Amino acid sequence: MLMVGDFRKGMTVEIDGKVWMIADFQHVKPGKGAAFVSLRLKNVMTGSVLERNFNPSDKYARAHIETKEMQYLYSDGSLYYFMDVETYEQLPLNHDQVADALNFIRENDTVKVRFYQDAAFAVEADNFVTLRIIETEPGFRGDTATGTTKPATLETGYKINVPLFVNEGDLVRIDTRSGEYMERA
Repeated sequence: MLMVGDFRKGMTVEIDGKVWMIADFQHVKPGKGAAFVSLRLKNVMTGSVLERNFNPSDKYARAHIETKEMQYLYSDGSLYYFMDVETYEQLPLNHDQVADALNFIRENDTVKVRFYQDAAFAVEADNFVTLRIIETEPGFRGDTATGTTKPATLETGYKINVPLFVNEGDLVRIDTRSGEYMERA
């Protein structure tokens, strides 16, 4: 059991039978009254956000989240299949569980699948991925100093803005946390 005063950003805890990740916390000592901890919590299963104040001496159980490296195999339209790289077992997941990572993964890519009590709840792509541009307008010679961008479509179907000098067929590095272009690969 952890005291609320010991909570830190990124920890996962079980509160009222649900698993929450601490998105932000602030220890508050008002001029009058007792100190309290203001927490911003994100439900790891549903993604909902909750802001609530707690007494620093309250105790809650830490939720143990397991992360496994898995390989994305294919989609049959409604389910997405992942294979455990150690046991070769296949795991079907629905769209809600993989929605955040779909823009940045291709078949046979390795991803992190997060589990709570042996139930998968989220798929995470690597922080940086290299993908090919399949569609964009051609750039013009000399259009590199203005810093302007143009729309481009990646091989996964995700649309991003890239500098004018990037062309179709180029490999680009993408930050999956923000979904933005980083550099040509």
